[in-house]
Amino acid sequence: MTKFIKGLSILTAAAVIAGSAKAEDTPTLKAALYMSGTVAWEVDTIQHNGFDSANGFTLEAMDVAGGPASRVALAAGEVDMIVADWLWVASQRAEGKDYVFIPYSKAVGGIYVPKDSNAQSLADLAGGKVGIAGGPNDKSWLILRAYAEKQSGLDLKGETEQVFGAPPLIFKAALGGELDGAINFWHFGAKMEASGMRLLTSTSEAAVSLGLNPDTPLLGYVVRGEVLEQHPEVVEGLSRASRAAKELLAKDDAAWDRLRDRMNVKNDAQFDALKAGWIAGIPAEGSVSKEDAAKMLSLMADLGGEDLVGKATTLPDGLFYEPSS
Repeated sequence: MTKFIKGLSILTAAAVIAGSAKAEDTPTLKAALYMSGTVAWEVDTIQHNGFDSANGFTLEAMDVAGGPASRVALAAGEVDMIVADWLWVASQRAEGKDYVFIPYSKAVGGIYVPKDSNAQSLADLAGGKVGIAGGPNDKSWLILRAYAEKQSGLDLKGETEQVFGAPPLIFKAALGGELDGAINFWHFGAKMEASGMRLLTSTSEAAVSLGLNPDTPLLGYVVRGEVLEQHPEVVEGLSRASRAAKELLAKDDAAWDRLRDRMNVKNDAQFDALKAGWIAGIPAEGSVSKEDAAKMLSLMADLGGEDLVGKATTLPDGLFYEPSS
């Protein structure tokens, strides 16, 4: 029996090596995750309901400060799994790193304006100030820029002033009336809308206009290829545990009530908006459409260039996890 690379607990590894592992011993899948983010809601649900142990593994989550820290941990082999968007995974595969993407969420936001704004389209933002949480290569920003150009010939970058900042700062600035429009991560967008701001244009609407499929999941669990190769049953277990958590949260209000304290909401409106947004972001079961993903990658390569997709100008083989059933 091979050891579970970097993911098998010391006690379990010792038992395996000694040939005395007990039936109840299960491999531990170690994850580096931002546990103040929305992924914590699914991870908490998996752990609380035993969906990991029911599927043959133990999920151990290490809290990290954000995406960069998790990526360093994955590259160093300190963990088996992180959460990232598949465009980043594609860029890593193009560099020779064997990472595999398991769909987690298709949730995206859009651009929000103050409730008293006269803006009815992106063209009305010309001359205004737009806050963007994800940086110059934020996917929603790039898609909305392409959409504005197609829709009205507007160079959204050239005709607006951009303010880049961390999601909480953009959220605060937007609610404080300092911005004419704000693009933020979907859960902050949901909170902005619940606080009275208005969705001007959704990223999904823009994506459809550009010929993209908005149902293509962008975020996912990312595992090292050696974990999948040596322990495919554990990766399959993760996929099944994730789906079980999604199915529970899609239908059980009590499961959400249990999570409310960690959702950082100030009122029922924010709670309901986050709940609805998360459920709407549940991707369909089954394989990711490579054709749809290739279209998105091509557009992102055109808009963001090598800074966004690296050398991945075409969809790398082996990028998406293929479930057994």
